[in-house]
Amino acid sequence: MQLYRRGSSGPAVAEVQSTLAALGLLAVVPSEPMFDDATDTALRAFQQQRGLSVDGIVGDETYRALSAARWRLGDRLLSLASRPFVGDDVAALQERLSELGYDAGRVDGIFGIRTTDALRAYQRERGLVADGTCGPATLRDLKQLGRLVTGGRPQALRESEQLHRSGASLVGKTVVIDPGHGGADRGACASGLEEAALVEDLAHRLEGRLVASGVRAHLSRSPGDCPPDAERARFANDIGADLLLSLHVDRSPSRRPNGVASYHFGSGSGVHSTVGEHLASLVQREVVARTGMLDCGVHGKTWEVLRMTRMPAVRVELGHLSNPDDAARLADPAFRDTVAEAVLVAVQRLYLPPDLDAPTGVLRLADLARL
Repeated sequence: MQLYRRGSSGPAVAEVQSTLAALGLLAVVPSEPMFDDATDTALRAFQQQRGLSVDGIVGDETYRALSAARWRLGDRLLSLASRPFVGDDVAALQERLSELGYDAGRVDGIFGIRTTDALRAYQRERGLVADGTCGPATLRDLKQLGRLVTGGRPQALRESEQLHRSGASLVGKTVVIDPGHGGADRGACASGLEEAALVEDLAHRLEGRLVASGVRAHLSRSPGDCPPDAERARFANDIGADLLLSLHVDRSPSRRPNGVASYHFGSGSGVHSTVGEHLASLVQREVVARTGMLDCGVHGKTWEVLRMTRMPAVRVELGHLSNPDDAARLADPAFRDTVAEAVLVAVQRLYLPPDLDAPTGVLRLADLARL
């Protein structure tokens, strides 16, 4: 789609401004649909709240998030469809079902099979027509019941319990490695380096180490392809992956930004993947400890590759090609080997019980064979 930013105008800008105003982020809708400074400030606030990249640009992902934000539970009938319903109303329904003890899956705002099954189970137990459709009768019934699950977010508890039951060994686990961009989309380019080529190489180094540890490792794309993030997430879901690891590098107009950052599914409303956040923290700490790169922290985002996966997913932004020091490191194959080992160790540490875990930066590949 066309990108809209400060200085843009037209009907699409008017639609964006109307949505931002309805959300209470834009005080006044301009009489002329011009993307002005107030709209830019409001859009950045929206992106921050929704866990999107805060760039002041309405692209595909921000536009879909704006469209989803328009819906409130009860505005429309919700049911399983060939093109799934997506919106804040779906997220509200998922949150409500989870609070009542039904496994609607992650609160991602997508009306899928798991949400349908949870809704049907609720309807059966409440004596309603179990058609998997959230209509007036179901809504009235939902409003009558109080929260039944206490002591934490239900989906977070389920994630943690599933991790505990899976055991400490990596043998037999399935991991999808997602090298960013690909095909004609080379991603960030600077210092004579291309993001797509670097993360492909890193992905293969990580794949070899995972396979040697007994993991079933899969790449989300071939070198000539660049599937959208939603398709990468769907691939991981379809093969029943236990984890997804998305690999990227960055660039900036300035030479100064540098360092590594890790991301997990999380929004400003507090909905997040507990296990994903833990894995992102482990990856971040291991990479920083073993490479000495600047620690740019762990952050929650609602990017599709993180939000649409049914398993814990982490995206790593490994340095800036526009920074001479980061670029020199990324160009070194030995550095990429170190990063691959750091990520593997982080994955292993995710599954280890506290009494077997090792301090950050200490566990080595040879140690993994003895676990």
